[in-house]
Amino acid sequence: MADIKTIEGVDVRGKRVLVRVDFNVPVKDGVVGDDTRIRAALPTISYLVEHGARVILMSHLGRPAGEGYEEKFTLAPAAARLAELIDAPVVFASDTIGEDARAKAANLSDGCIVVLENLRFDKREKKNDPAFCKELASLADLYVNDAFGTAHRAHASTAGVAALLPSYAGFLLAGEVDTLSGMLDAPERPFVAILGGSKVSDKVGVIDALIDKADTIIIGGGMCFTFLLAEGKQVGTSLKEEDWVERAGEMIQKAKAAGVKLLLPVDIVAADAFAEDAAKVTCDADSIPEDMMGLDIGPKTEELYASAIAQGATVFWNGPMGVFEMKAFEHGTKAVAEAVAANTQAATIIGGGDSVAAVNKFELADQMTFISTGGGASMELVEGKPLPGVEALR
Repeated sequence: MADIKTIEGVDVRGKRVLVRVDFNVPVKDGVVGDDTRIRAALPTISYLVEHGARVILMSHLGRPAGEGYEEKFTLAPAAARLAELIDAPVVFASDTIGEDARAKAANLSDGCIVVLENLRFDKREKKNDPAFCKELASLADLYVNDAFGTAHRAHASTAGVAALLPSYAGFLLAGEVDTLSGMLDAPERPFVAILGGSKVSDKVGVIDALIDKADTIIIGGGMCFTFLLAEGKQVGTSLKEEDWVERAGEMIQKAKAAGVKLLLPVDIVAADAFAEDAAKVTCDADSIPEDMMGLDIGPKTEELYASAIAQGATVFWNGPMGVFEMKAFEHGTKAVAEAVAANTQAATIIGGGDSVAAVNKFELADQMTFISTGGGASMELVEGKPLPGVEALR
């Protein structure tokens, strides 16, 4: 982050500071269900408030059509939750760059906060439209990006505005980039990477990048079946990507040539249907019944993976081992989560998305060293892709 300035030490007193946060939180009946993302932004918001800034927060929520206000995607509940969490006055603007937003931004006092309405109610946000960028920038004197979860998107609020105002990284974004870049550039070894999720096609760039960095790569989730096919094993009706089998085989060979251990399941929990109450069997990975699908890793694989995780000095995890949302198929993901938590000597980094949901479900989040707030953004950073929201701050 040496080439990206953070807000620390910047004179913000009396200045209007436009902050991109990630308040894309679950809302039901007008109430925020999980406020993790709001809490994650508190260090930056509190710092600005304590240093006398006039804070203007902007975020998206959900996927509105971009044709104007939609009640189910309003940021009002997120603003209300923020007001409960922070010791500062919080007001809500009923629009993003309209009359209400401009009036409330102009009338802010030092140490006060306004939350703008959902950015994506205007389709120009996602298009990084120059006129929309200019309207947003006109609200403020400085810009801060603290939304790591959207840093991989070149939108008006993440990239466009940064070119129009003096721009800085918030503490959350800086911490994410520092931690993930540090893990990749100079990991404590052995470096163990655990990758799950449903598709090889989603993770191919990440796996490729990690073969160059890690000592051990553990593969689970639906994508393991494409790798098992590449080894000539039968996978029944399991999820598989036929057109990625050859590529998976190449990655197995690349890992071998690089001296990287690439671990695949040795046994599988298979079921006759994708359902909680399906009939299930545990079988070796090379003898999945042809009319059944693998939905979790088996107990021998859990032991194999836990043993590899225990040896890591840096452990990075992204993606579940099975269909952990169903109690019948959560055991493998839980076993991996427990193994990561048990390795208290290692730097343990959870790479966003479903892995975060899993460590929260199994109440192990407080035993991890670092939990990323950005699934897609963290994966693209690991892959070595430039993140538009970060590049805009350089």
